[in-house]
Amino acid sequence: VQLQASGGGLVQAGGSLRLSCAVTGSLFSHEVMGWYRQAPGKERELVAISTLGDFTNYAASVKGRFTISRDNAKNTVYLQMNSLKPEDTAVYYCAAGNSGSYYLALTYRYWGQGTLVTVFS
Repeated sequence: VQLQASGGGLVQAGGSLRLSCAVTGSLFSHEVMGWYRQAPGKERELVAISTLGDFTNYAASVKGRFTISRDNAKNTVYLQMNSLKPEDTAVYYCAAGNSGSYYLALTYRYWGQGTLVTVFS
């Protein structure tokens, strides 16, 4: 299984970006898809999750601004990021997992290579 993240870039604060994560094989093979991010000098943090049961959840810092979605026909997961802030600057990773807590990194067996998002003020 391979995950290919794309869509990162340089954006002014208040702007928007949409990240994509293309998955080889079927999204239905993975109970949960997640987006993580890691800012320089900080620990990796979970940003958003989406499950096969259409459950979604978000980190408090992005709730109301970010939206995770799936296109099962394209085997792609998206992260729409609006009202971006400089503190959203990070490398964003998509990940796929099955059994286990949705909120633990250990649950995610497959990881993409990351895409850099830089937000300037």
